Amino acid sequence: MMDWFVELWQAVPLGVQTVVIILLQIIAIVLPLMLCVAYLTYAERKVIGAMQIRMGPNRVGFFGHRLWGLGQPIADAVKLMFKEIVIPAGANRGLFLLAPVLSIGPALAAWAVVPFDAHLVLADIDAGLLYVLAVTSIGVYGVIIAGWASNSKYALLGAMRSGAQIVSYEIAMGFALVGVLMAGGSLNLGSIVRAQEGGVLHWFWIPLLPLFVIYFVSAVAETNRAPFDVAEGESEIVAGFHVEYSGMAFAVFFLAEYANMILVSGLTAIMFLGGWLSPLQGLLPESAFGVPVIGALLGDGIHWFIIKTAFFLFLFLWFRATFPRYRYDQIMRLGWKIFIPITIVWLLVVGVMILAGLPPWFDGA
Repeated sequence: MMDWFVELWQAVPLGVQTVVIILLQIIAIVLPLMLCVAYLTYAERKVIGAMQIRMGPNRVGFFGHRLWGLGQPIADAVKLMFKEIVIPAGANRGLFLLAPVLSIGPALAAWAVVPFDAHLVLADIDAGLLYVLAVTSIGVYGVIIAGWASNSKYALLGAMRSGAQIVSYEIAMGFALVGVLMAGGSLNLGSIVRAQEGGVLHWFWIPLLPLFVIYFVSAVAETNRAPFDVAEGESEIVAGFHVEYSGMAFAVFFLAEYANMILVSGLTAIMFLGGWLSPLQGLLPESAFGVPVIGALLGDGIHWFIIKTAFFLFLFLWFRATFPRYRYDQIMRLGWKIFIPITIVWLLVVGVMILAGLPPWFDGA
C-alpha cells in the first residue's frame, strides 16, 4: 500500500507536490490554532469565574460535570452555525460579508513567518518582522468596513472609535518593534530569537523593558480587549462596529479577536522572551540537557514557546477581570502623549547601548 502511494506521489509534477506540501503545512498550523481559539474562550470563562469565586462553564460535554464542561466551546460553535445571518436593509451586502474575513485573515496569515522552534517555521523569510507589520495592519480595514457597510450610525460610530484606537496604538507598537530590530540586528524572527541565546538574562526584556511593556499594553488596546474595549462598552454605540452582525458572521469577528490575542502573545514571547529558548540555559550545566526526556524538557523547544505564549494569554484574561474600563480620551492620551514619546526616547537609549556594546546583549554587535 505504501509503495503504491510513493509511486503515485512521484508521478505528480514537482510544482503540484510543492503546493500540496504547503497546503498541508498551512492546515497543520491553522487547525490547532482554531482549536486554541475555541478553548481560549473556555479558559477565559473559567479563569474569570475562579477570580470571582464561581464555577464558570462546568456541565456541557459528553460526561457532564466529570469533564469540567470541556464541550462548551463546541456547543457555542454549533449554536452560532445554526443562527440566521441577518443583513440590515440598505447594507452593502458584499462588504458586509467581506469585513469579518478581513478581520480574521491577517490574524491567521501572520503565522506563516512565526517560528515555533529552531527549524519549525512555514516561511523563514528575511523580512519576517516587516511581513507581520504589513499583514496585521490590514485588520483595521475589516473594522472600518464592517461599520460602514452595516448602514447603521451606531456601527459606524463604533468603527470610527475602534479604528482610531487601533491606528493610534499601532504607532507605539511599530516603534517598539524598531527597538527589537535594532537589538536583534535582523528582520528575521528566527534570527531575533537566536540573538537572545544564553539564558533568561540574555533575553531582550531587560534592555528593552519599556518597549516590552508598551508593546504588550498596546497589543491589549489594539485587540479591543478590556480595559480598552470602549467601542463595545459604551451605551451610545451599543456593541461597537459589529452590532448588526449575527450568526457565523459575528462568530468570525469573535474568533478574530481571540486569534489576534494568541498572535500578539506569541510575537511578544519571540521578540522579548526568547521564543523557543529555555530560561534554564546558562543556569544548568550542559550535562543536564543530555539526560533523556528530562533534558529535552529542560532544553530549548516548542514547549517553551507555548508556555510563554500561554503566560501572556493569561495576562489578557487577568486584565479583563481586574481593571475598570478607561474613558476614550484617557485611551487616546495614553497612546499619543505617553507611549509614543517613551518609545522614541528609548530607541535613542537602545542605540547608545548598542554603540557601547553593553554586555551581555550587545557585546557581539
